[in-house]
Amino acid sequence: MTLTKRIFDLVVAILLSIVLLPVIIVTIAIILVTSGRPVFYISERMTTPRKSFALVKFRTMTTVATDSGVSGGDKSNRITPAGAFLRKTRLDEVPQLWNVLMGHISFVGPRPPLRQYVERFPEYYDKVLKSRPGITGLASVYFHAHEERLLARTKSLEETDAIYCRACIPRKARLDLIYQARRNICMDIALMFKTVFKKLR
Repeated sequence: MTLTKRIFDLVVAILLSIVLLPVIIVTIAIILVTSGRPVFYISERMTTPRKSFALVKFRTMTTVATDSGVSGGDKSNRITPAGAFLRKTRLDEVPQLWNVLMGHISFVGPRPPLRQYVERFPEYYDKVLKSRPGITGLASVYFHAHEERLLARTKSLEETDAIYCRACIPRKARLDLIYQARRNICMDIALMFKTVFKKLR
C-alpha cells in the first residue's frame, strides 16, 4: 500500500466515523432490541496469504457454533429481519471502518477472503493478496450481485462451497488482478462512488 493510499484511507475513515456515528448508535440499538447480543460479527479473514485479522461487521444472522464458509441459500433462514436490511444496504459493513483505521484493510481492494479458501487456492490468492484487501473493489462492484444470485439458490453448505469455488473465486480473482494492474487513487474514488450509488439505486 502506498503512503498516499494509506493517508487517504485514514482521512476518509475518520470523517465517515464521525458522520456515521448516529447511524452506528441507532443500528446497535436496533440489533440489541430485535436480536440481542452479540451486536458484532467477528470473522477471521486474510490480509496476506499467511497473515490473518479479525474482520468486524454488524451481526445479521442468528449465531451457531458450527458456522463456516461463505453465506448462501443454506444460511438464509438464519438472517434476521434487521439483518436483511443491513445486508441490502451494506450497512452491516460500517464497522469495518475500524479495520481500515487499524490498517488491516483499505477502502478499495479485493474482499478479504476466509483462510480456508486462501489455503485451498494459493494459485489465486498468492497473487490477489499482493493488494491490500478492501471494503469494496472491482469485483465487489461488478460481480457481487451475480455472486449473490448464484449462491442464493443453494440448499446445503457443500453446494454453496462447490459453486463458490467453481464459479466465484476464479472470476473475482480475474477482476481483482485487473484492479491490481491499474490501481490508482482516482480509480479508488470512482469505485467507492460506484459502490454507494449502486446501493442507492
